[in-house]
Amino acid sequence: MTFSSSLFFAKSLIFPKAEKKSSARKSLFGAMLCIGLSIVPLIVVVSVTNGMIEGMTDRIIGLSSSHMQAYLADSIDQVSSPEKLHAYAKGLLDIEGINTVYPQVEISALAVGKKSRSGIEIRAMDKDIFSKNPSFKEFFQIQEGSLQEYESSEGKYAVIGKKLADDLELHAGDSFKIISTRRVNGKISPKLTSFTVSAIVSSGYQELDQFWVFLPIEIAYSSLSLESAGYTIMIETSDAFSSNLPRLQFQARSYFGRFANVYRWDEIHAAEFENFSSTKVMLIFVMLLIVLVASVNISSAIIMLVMERRKEIAILKSIGASPRGIKRSFLLAALACASGGILFGLPLGLLLAVNANNIIKLIENIINFFIHLFSGNEIKLLDPAYYLTEIPLELPFGQILIIIIATLLLSLLVSYIPSKKAGREKPLDILRTL
Repeated sequence: MTFSSSLFFAKSLIFPKAEKKSSARKSLFGAMLCIGLSIVPLIVVVSVTNGMIEGMTDRIIGLSSSHMQAYLADSIDQVSSPEKLHAYAKGLLDIEGINTVYPQVEISALAVGKKSRSGIEIRAMDKDIFSKNPSFKEFFQIQEGSLQEYESSEGKYAVIGKKLADDLELHAGDSFKIISTRRVNGKISPKLTSFTVSAIVSSGYQELDQFWVFLPIEIAYSSLSLESAGYTIMIETSDAFSSNLPRLQFQARSYFGRFANVYRWDEIHAAEFENFSSTKVMLIFVMLLIVLVASVNISSAIIMLVMERRKEIAILKSIGASPRGIKRSFLLAALACASGGILFGLPLGLLLAVNANNIIKLIENIINFFIHLFSGNEIKLLDPAYYLTEIPLELPFGQILIIIIATLLLSLLVSYIPSKKAGREKPLDILRTL
């Protein structure tokens, strides 16, 4: 039995010339529908998860650690003034492959607002960091106020995160106090400094920026206690994922010698990215289980199809059809069913993935409409405390191809045994029972 003959018989199994009622065909088309419906959430989950992870990764790298970060010893003379720290950082630009550097002073302190207080992480950097750094410029959105006074004035202005502003009940133009600690005559005493909120910003990922307070680096040196400060340099290259990053890390370490430790972004945030990866793998595993369950429906449909077409199988084998050819026909029918499900589910899944933000917003509005009927509260499906406020669009075509291949292989796998049994049917035994 040639391949073309097997293909022709497979076609007649799915689309017989003489239309008649067939439970097996209904089951086969039902299995195809199940395959399509199981692929839809898998495509959406993979696309949304990839977009979320990419958006979080870009923000963590661009706003927190940069491509590499150098942690300087706080006892060296190079950190004693802003000018010396800048000069020390600029020495890294002599290394080929390092494009820009951003020195900063980090201080853990206490912020006191109108009615409450909160622990904060002060990041003292250049005044123009929000316009000079591409990641700051892209990811930070101004919620209130402006950066004009912060960048142009010599006064004590600060830029704070949206979550911190809500916790301290602060708005643009309000004053708040920062309490840092210093040692006087061997005793730790607080140092109180007042600042004005120039702007309130958000990166869209609250977990990252909820405690950040940005100050001009010169103001931090002149107004705050630096006894517990940490001195770091954010180092940017042409590509955070470049294979040359370890080499640049080694050269940067050689430049600093024993006065600094240099770490790559994937070393600083190893725990976060392991969590991202494990979550993504678990979600895909669960979705593939759904596809596997849907594929089992194809096996049931093939069994019913074999039972219905025993007469045709007997006639074909009587005129010389081989068991392998019969088995191949039913496997082709199962493959066609899976392909039909893919052709149905793939475009629908991609359509939903592309419009994921609009769909989530629509669902959120519908839920809030009913909530407003009973109370004045609102919910956010994309809570910035845990997720990005907007999902970046990312269609992982490589992973989608793997999903398609896995679906086809699973369908063939679960259909192999009933197809093999169909090929082993004995024509005389079948004809005696008819």
